[in-house]
Amino acid sequence: MSRDEIERCSPSRRDGIDSMRETQLRYSYCAFLQNLGLRLQLPQTTIGTAMVLCHRFFFRRSHANHDRFLIATAALFLAAKSEETPCPLDDVLKASCELCHKQDFTFFSYLLPVDWLKQYKERVLEAEQMILMTLNFELDVQHPYDPLTSVLKKLGLSQTALLNMAFSLVSEGLRTSLWLQFKPHHIAAGAAFLAAKCLNFDLALHHNMYREFKTTPSILQDVVQQLMELF
Repeated sequence: MSRDEIERCSPSRRDGIDSMRETQLRYSYCAFLQNLGLRLQLPQTTIGTAMVLCHRFFFRRSHANHDRFLIATAALFLAAKSEETPCPLDDVLKASCELCHKQDFTFFSYLLPVDWLKQYKERVLEAEQMILMTLNFELDVQHPYDPLTSVLKKLGLSQTALLNMAFSLVSEGLRTSLWLQFKPHHIAAGAAFLAAKCLNFDLALHHNMYREFKTTPSILQDVVQQLMELF
């Protein structure tokens, strides 16, 4: 879908949440997921999958009717299973609680009702089922990391600095709706082009770039523009 369609057709518009506010909400649950995933020592691909699942969910359901941090917690638990990096639910719940309340769980738990963790677990499992139903059980998420690495290597541009910057741009791009608009190799192309530009590598000299990334100049320009808006 186009960026305009995503912004205009969002269910959140009907509830008075404008595009700028939804962008802020999108950034906030992605930052939460990044911190939660790192705390649980999960791979970046698993964290990224959780972010994309959240983007897909909130493309179909309004932010006004759902706690984004509850949905994000359930999405990470679900992503960890779908990416074959499972994490015990109790660990996810405790880490989520610590991030939400900015306190150590051991200390914070003394202030809560005895059955609080059980109730929270039920809410997260209900949210997980809601995500599954909303997405019609479509959990497959393809990331740009593999095409990015393989194409740059094929073009003889596998320098560490270039790869690292391009990977960072991909990770930053996860905060946006790019994954709802473009295929993974398109995002990889945009990240590679922008990283090369920052490091004074001239990818324009590589005439095979568009063919290798299976993209077009207009798609590349669109991805690059949206990545640049992050900064």
